Amino acid sequence: MSIIMKNIRFVGLLCLVPVGVTAQSVTAQVSKQSLSPAELFDFAAHAQSEGSFETAETAYRALASNPDLELRTEARFRLALMFAGQNRNTDAAVLLRQILDEKPDAARVRLELARILALMGDMSGAARELRQAQASGLPPEVARLVSIYTNALRSRKPYGASIEIALAPDSNINRATQSTTLDTIIAQFDLSEDAQAQSGIGLSLKGQAYFRTGIAKRSNLLVRISGDGDLYKKSQFNDISLGIQAGPEMRSGKDRISPSVGYSYRWYGNDPYADTVNVAVNVQHPMGNKAQATFNGSIGHSNNRRNDLQDGEIYAASLSYERAISAKTGAGLSVNAVRQDLLDPGYATSSGSVNIFAYRELGQTTVVGSLGYSHLEADKRLFLFPRRRIDDRYNVSLSSTFRQFTFKGFAPLLRLSYERNKSTVGIYDFDRVATEIGITRAF
Repeated sequence: MSIIMKNIRFVGLLCLVPVGVTAQSVTAQVSKQSLSPAELFDFAAHAQSEGSFETAETAYRALASNPDLELRTEARFRLALMFAGQNRNTDAAVLLRQILDEKPDAARVRLELARILALMGDMSGAARELRQAQASGLPPEVARLVSIYTNALRSRKPYGASIEIALAPDSNINRATQSTTLDTIIAQFDLSEDAQAQSGIGLSLKGQAYFRTGIAKRSNLLVRISGDGDLYKKSQFNDISLGIQAGPEMRSGKDRISPSVGYSYRWYGNDPYADTVNVAVNVQHPMGNKAQATFNGSIGHSNNRRNDLQDGEIYAASLSYERAISAKTGAGLSVNAVRQDLLDPGYATSSGSVNIFAYRELGQTTVVGSLGYSHLEADKRLFLFPRRRIDDRYNVSLSSTFRQFTFKGFAPLLRLSYERNKSTVGIYDFDRVATEIGITRAF
């Protein structure tokens, strides 16, 4: 009768709960009759079968506080399945993540979390959980659930949204030089205060919403709206972007192919800065059971609202690889190339970058670290500057999500990052230390 546990024997109290029992009576009845854990599991199961979900939830939560790991694991799992049946997917996902925090090798639980994430529309999160489950090994009795997961991927949620909110102390909110002067071919100019590095505490907002509808047997139309903003007391440094992307999602064998067209608009200092129209393609290719490769390519036209010499085409391509090393650990690598073919050769640039990252589950905390390097070169020097722009940029970041403080499906997030850009043009030479303290989804 046990779903996860193998050694619990139920003594059977099948008629213990009358139809219509209230949640408030559970505690009193348990205290009066001194039910064993096995009897309380039957109590909850019978209440659930009679449709008394509030009663069942109360009983399961009482069991979920039991000091015995196997007992509370079983209770959380049964409650999560009940929530999923009621379309309470966020509550179910939080409970499943709590189990995995204590038992990261529970492949059955991880597969169920993958299925629920897929139903919620988080396809990348679902795929990552499946890779981690397979990295820990799938016993024969749960291997069949891979097909359930695959079906969940095809039955995608028609709409959804996500948001991240954080306070963001930053040593250089405008990514500017700390120098007070700038060398030019004419003379050494004094930089205004706004052109120098400015520190501040901002509000960082990231959000996304999507709508999906079927257009053929093996394809959907996906419309995605995204936005992010960094808002400061000094509004001249506010940086806000909004974008919309639409296109079909198609399957070819195990691959998922998503071509799209999009439009984005950026404001800086609350004034229009640039807008871009682009076409893009995303291809996701599984590489065995534990890894996935992703290709992204795009071509766009950028219209700079402040300087027509920065209008032009932007070409971008990236290739990434992610692998689950174990049920608790994973890592990835990405390489990127960008060509900005702008009207003035002094602004036109070619750049490439490489980034590596790794994540580790430490109890109820997820830690993610990353390292990156990029190199950029301009086609020619700008008239005022003595040298052609050549940049070498280094960045490192470390973030932690603390699920032990989960509330309503959200958990505290702490992110630290350092960025150093070495440039032959003084105005682009800077370093930056930033912190984000906020909330994000807990699973």
